[in-house]
Parts: sequence; C-alpha cells; structure tokens
Amino acid sequence: MKELIKHIAQSLVDNPEEVDVSEVEGNQTSVLELKVAKEDLGKVIGKQGRTARAMRTILSAASAKIKKRMVLEIVE
Repeated sequence: MKELIKHIAQSLVDNPEEVDVSEVEGNQTSVLELKVAKEDLGKVIGKQGRTARAMRTILSAASAKIKKRMVLEIVE
C-alpha cells in the first residue's frame, strides 16, 4: 500500500524525490502518512480536495481486498 500511494504522489508532484510515505500500524487500522514538499502540497490535495479524496478511495478499495482498514493522512 505504501508503494501504491508513493507512486501516485510522485506522479503528481514537481519534486518526486521529496515524497515520503510512512506507516503507523494499529490493531485494526493502519495510517499512511504522506509528506511532500511544501510547494507540492496543493497538487496532492487538488481542487476542493478532489485528488486527496481520490487517493483515499483507491487506498480504501485496495485495503478492503486485503481485509485491513487503512487511512491516508497528508502531513505538511
């Protein structure tokens, strides 16, 4: 899942080398923290949060397949 989100984010931003995804695991839920360069934050979030919502939807569908709940947090 980390690789999926990292690949999507690197495709969107101007500085793909500054994309970092870390995973915080819990009992039932894992949180993926996405960090990008400050000037690329708008590109990852998108207009009215549409791009971020689409990434969360893809993550939700992929994590449902492995029967584990995953949440995407975009960190400044």
